[in-house]
Formats: sequence, structure tokens, C-alpha cells
Amino acid sequence: MAADNTPDAASVKAGDSNRITREYFDSLLVEMRHIGAVVPSTKLDLYGETFDTPVMTAALSHLDGTRKGGMAEMARGAKGANAVHWVGMGSEEELEAVVATGARTIKIVKPHADNDIVFRKLEHAKKCGAFAVGMDLDHAFDSNGRYDNVLGHPVRPKTFEELKSFISYTDLPFIVKGVLSERDALLCLEAGVRGIVVSHHHGIMDYAVPPLMVLPGIAKVIAGRMPIFVDCGVESGMDAFKALALGATAVCVGRALMGPLRESGADGVTSAILDMTARLSGAMARTASSDIAHIDPACIWRKGSGKRVYE
Repeated sequence: MAADNTPDAASVKAGDSNRITREYFDSLLVEMRHIGAVVPSTKLDLYGETFDTPVMTAALSHLDGTRKGGMAEMARGAKGANAVHWVGMGSEEELEAVVATGARTIKIVKPHADNDIVFRKLEHAKKCGAFAVGMDLDHAFDSNGRYDNVLGHPVRPKTFEELKSFISYTDLPFIVKGVLSERDALLCLEAGVRGIVVSHHHGIMDYAVPPLMVLPGIAKVIAGRMPIFVDCGVESGMDAFKALALGATAVCVGRALMGPLRESGADGVTSAILDMTARLSGAMARTASSDIAHIDPACIWRKGSGKRVYE
């Protein structure tokens, strides 16, 4: 009998990247500031358009199991909150239905081994009116380090030159999802990427560094030259506030919207985004943050350290 290389329950628990990410969120404390405070603006300016909130949907897929027509319902929910909507895998017909809701949608494509598939998907996204496009480069291997396969299509890691070819193929903003290092962030910038998503793909690897832990370093090297989005574990307006304070332009929310989608469809998604935005606004008001571009990172402290994150 072959040896069982499956990690035992204790090691899985210890290395659960989602648990580690949640613990890091909860380790961040916020310094209140009141003198000179104003009613804040949560407006987000992105790629020439203005949205009411930096709270966006995540690049989700296959939501029919949550609610019939769930992908389009999620899009309608985002539109109701005037929020950016992201979408992952799905058929061309589904993407067309999503974009037809009027939601400003960013389409994320898998790193298919066959680049012709990538180009076709980028072209279709543009034709049906996507707001921007991108690729989740972190979905190339399985947990054993072998090339992965997504719904019958082999996927592969992409070279710097391949990435540049995707960017030059479309005139839509091209975003790379799955950046979790300063190295990759700088390579994306050099390639001409128009935005990155700091993410570990909801725990695609054990012991992955929490996005907010690496975010300040990424924000420092990017220095405002492209938007930085944060994915994984954002559950509340306070989570969003912490991410924005540490360098994010906006945040992607997935699992926290699933319950509202299941229970109330588009209206539930809209209400959840509006509630998170209101909680974000409350945190901004109590830290004298006038808008999302002026949240001082010095107001974020590490619990138990007696130090600010940026010290």
C-alpha cells in the first residue's frame, strides 16, 4: 500500500491560511482620532468611473447552487450599491447576462495552457461590455505541485512575455489576481498591468502570508502607480477600513455576500454592501479620514506589540 501523504487534522488546522488570515485581521487595532474629523466620502474613482464604495464583490463562479441565476443576481446586487462587480469562471452566455444587468463588471480569466482560449475570452469580455479584464495567475498548480486542470481545460503558469501579450491584446485595463509578494507586484508593474489583487485564493496554499501582512510592502513598492485590491477574508466594514489604511485601493468580498444572496437575492447583496460601506464610513469618521485616499496607516496598531504596523 502506498504511503498516505495526507496531512493530519492538526497540521491542516495549524496551516489553514484562511484561519491565519482571520487572526491577522483581528490582530490589527485602530487608533481613534476626533479633532478635525468630517463626514467622510467613500467614493471610489477607478479607471475613469466613480463608484459609491470601495467594497466590491469578489470574482466568484457557479452561484446557481446558492441561488438560481446567482451570478446575475450578484451583479444586480452590486449595481444596486453602485459597486464594482467581479466575475470568475462561467460560460459566455452567463457573462453576457451578468453584464446586461448594468453592473460594471471585471472578468477574470484562468491561465489556460492554450493561450488561444485566453485571447478568445478576453475578446468576448470586451465585446459584451466588461469594465476590465484580468487573470488569476495563482491557479496553475494543484496542491501536489502538478499542473492543474479547470473544468477540462489544462492551466499553466505564465511567463513575463506571455503576460505582456495578454495586456497588449486588449485595450481594457488588465488586472492580475493572486499577487502575494513585492517581487510579483513589481513584475506586474513592469509588464504594464493596470491593477493587482493581493490574494492567496482563499487558502490555495497552507501557511500563506495574510494579504494584509504583505500589503504595506507591496503598497510601498507600487507607490500609487496602479490600483491595489485586496481579496480573502474581508467580512466587514472594519476589515475594509484596515485594508484601505494599509494600502488597498478597494476590497473584494465573497463569502460574506453568499448568505445575503441565498436569502434575498440581489436585494440582499445590495443591503450587505451598503451595510459594510456604512460601517467603513463610521470607522473613517472616528479616525478623521476624509475619504478613502486619506486614511492614515499610522492609525493601525498590532495587538500585543505596542507598535504601529508601519513602525
